[in-house]
Amino acid sequence: MNQYEYDIGENDPSRVGFDFKGFLYKILNFWKFIVLSILAALAIAYFVNDRKENIYRLDSLITIDNDQNPFFTANTSISFNWGGVSGKVGNIITEIKTRSHNELVIDSLKFYKQYLEEGKYHFKDLYKGSPFEVKTLDSKPQVLNKNIGLRFLDEDTFELFVDFETDKVQCQIYETKEKLSISVNETSFSKKFRLGQTINLPFFNGVVTRKQNAAIAPNSLFYLKYLNFDTVVNQYKTAINIEPDSKDATSVLRLSLVGKNKAKIVDFLNATSAILRKTELARKNLYATNTIKFIDSSLNNVNDDIKDVTAKMNNFRKENKVFDIEVEMLQVSEQLKNYEQNRLVEESKLSYLNSLENYLNQKTDYTKIAAPTSVGIEEVNILTSVSQITALAIERQEIEYSTQEGSVIFEELDRRINAEKRVLLETIEVTKRTIGSQINFMNKEIGRLESKLLNLPKNQQEYLKIRRSLDISTEAYDIYQAKRGEAAIVKAANISDITVIDEAKDIGDAPIGPNKSLNYMLALILGVFLPILSVLVLYLVDNTIHTREEVERLSSIPVLGLLGKSKYENNLIVYDKPKSAIAEAFRSIRSSLKFIYGKQMSEERGKTLMVTSSVSGEGKTFTSINMATVYALSGKKTILLGLDLRKPKIFGDFNISNDTGIVNYLIDNEELSNVIYSTHIENLDFLPSGPIPPNPSELLMSDRLHQAIEQLRKEYDMIILDTPPLGLVTDALELSSYADATIFMIRLDYTKKGMLQLINSKYKAGEIKNLSFVLNFYKHKARYGYGYGYGYGYGLYGNSYHEKEEQSILAKVKNFVRKL
Repeated sequence: MNQYEYDIGENDPSRVGFDFKGFLYKILNFWKFIVLSILAALAIAYFVNDRKENIYRLDSLITIDNDQNPFFTANTSISFNWGGVSGKVGNIITEIKTRSHNELVIDSLKFYKQYLEEGKYHFKDLYKGSPFEVKTLDSKPQVLNKNIGLRFLDEDTFELFVDFETDKVQCQIYETKEKLSISVNETSFSKKFRLGQTINLPFFNGVVTRKQNAAIAPNSLFYLKYLNFDTVVNQYKTAINIEPDSKDATSVLRLSLVGKNKAKIVDFLNATSAILRKTELARKNLYATNTIKFIDSSLNNVNDDIKDVTAKMNNFRKENKVFDIEVEMLQVSEQLKNYEQNRLVEESKLSYLNSLENYLNQKTDYTKIAAPTSVGIEEVNILTSVSQITALAIERQEIEYSTQEGSVIFEELDRRINAEKRVLLETIEVTKRTIGSQINFMNKEIGRLESKLLNLPKNQQEYLKIRRSLDISTEAYDIYQAKRGEAAIVKAANISDITVIDEAKDIGDAPIGPNKSLNYMLALILGVFLPILSVLVLYLVDNTIHTREEVERLSSIPVLGLLGKSKYENNLIVYDKPKSAIAEAFRSIRSSLKFIYGKQMSEERGKTLMVTSSVSGEGKTFTSINMATVYALSGKKTILLGLDLRKPKIFGDFNISNDTGIVNYLIDNEELSNVIYSTHIENLDFLPSGPIPPNPSELLMSDRLHQAIEQLRKEYDMIILDTPPLGLVTDALELSSYADATIFMIRLDYTKKGMLQLINSKYKAGEIKNLSFVLNFYKHKARYGYGYGYGYGYGLYGNSYHEKEEQSILAKVKNFVRKL
């Protein structure tokens, strides 16, 4: 191995890792693209921030207290307390997210009706800021999701207009929430109306009025829009958020809502709290209300009895004279009255227990049970069981809106209700037997006392009987009245266990979105990241060679020279433009070849230089012509051989016909001297390829080619061999045996990296000797700090050594832009 042969095993492209330095250079090459990407991303962020509506979050605080009533005392006979704070908090959280609750809120606020004004980028929701209001006739249909235009012409008149895409429109009657399809006669409706006039149209029914002290400029344009009630309810049901304010205060709940209109958020949160307090209080009063209803029915019955007994007493007195009854008999009658009164109380208890037993066995809704104390039942077990069953039934009713039937929650509640019900039914049976025994005892005593009164005259017996009935009914009436009053006081004194600590209020809170700073930051990150990612992808999938460093990293074969991109129409640059940078680059390559040829250049035997490449289009022919020219101009007798028999193209630059050439010599049709042509360049002869043969490889392997090369070595100082591409056919390998030095052309941004692996293997196997690379289409990039600093190559010499090239105005503009 001589000094120009290198071990290239370590530079196998298949063994090279990621080139971070090359990737960095690639990014620097695309700096303009990255800057444009950043500017574009920031512009998009600006337009997004400018077009998006502000988003706000407001909240309110409520607290859940335990069931209490200021009139409950140790002596209160009617009690309606049950439950606790912890269970109620969960129920309240569930209820706020139910559809039924949100329907009440939306219905009270009429959020299905929107007042709109056209803004710069979108419609603005005026809500309370509208100078007019529309009283909707909820019993009649209103068109859904259509902008109904209202153009105010003067102080009293406005124009109502709306455009329809089809002859059928969807409407809704908000009173019943029914949706229906209505036909319209015209796709574009417009009509004038007066303020305060009732408007009855197929798609709109209402009255438009001006708000008090509101001014509306002539030709002011507003819009009215009706929304699907169910859609609005679902929107707010999903949007509202409720959670404990802190871990320590679980009974304090924070309600929050995010939206674009702060006034709407405030009203919704406050209406939610108000309706929640109202429904919770009504539920809390349910037990007392049922008890009052029960007592009222009993009072009606007692009142009817009093009327009947009073009528009998009046009739008796009219028909009989007043008489005196013995004191002893009056005492017996009073005792009899007490027993009968007590029996009536016990019979009332028994009747209540029978009714309660039937109710428990036949009904499933246990929220309508009257208080046992309303009839004087003080049995603790009965009071406790009724209270527990009622509380559990109300709890089950509360979660029916948000929990699917068959849920484990329902199963657990039903199990607890059934367990309490079994205990209550057993207690009722025991209590009924006890009351029955007491009634039997009273009946015996009543019979004994009645027997004592049998000795009295019949009219006195009848008088005492009527008097006892009247006294019993009157006392019963007084008892029921007292209990009803007690129940009414309890109900009236009830207060909601939900208290608003902090109402929702607009105090000038800053919007939570859009986060303009974050949008700009994301735009900046994406503006940098996306182009870099794109460059990375392009870099990873890019298999072409771009820089000298890549060549040196992928192969140890030396780089002999650098050629810039030719801007000339023909290939004779060295001859036509001897002071150009490219001509100087070829002279530099010629000088470098001296080190390869060594002292052999002084010998009489001519030297051969083979020029090849991996594929067509890499500058092989261009280099062959100009290397031949640069040697000829230096005084060397030079011949250029066109040995690319498959695709010949050199002859055109010398205005020589390709009709006859070396092919004719190789097939023994012509003598070698007959196919050699002189060119207009001094010391340069040309041997064209001639007609394209059917067997080029066989011809190049013939002995006649060997004889021709040997003859030319005697007659010429330099023999330049223009060969076929090495990566496409094997002809170049056949010719390499004649080459004293070989130039392999690499066109930057064109030649594939895999081709270096091919030439490395050929070189390592010894199939090609004295091999060097010449880089074509090279661009100097020293302003990025990674120029190559060699004394040859395009653009590296001072302008004083080169001819000044004339540029068009367009070319000057392009060069100026490149320098930016």
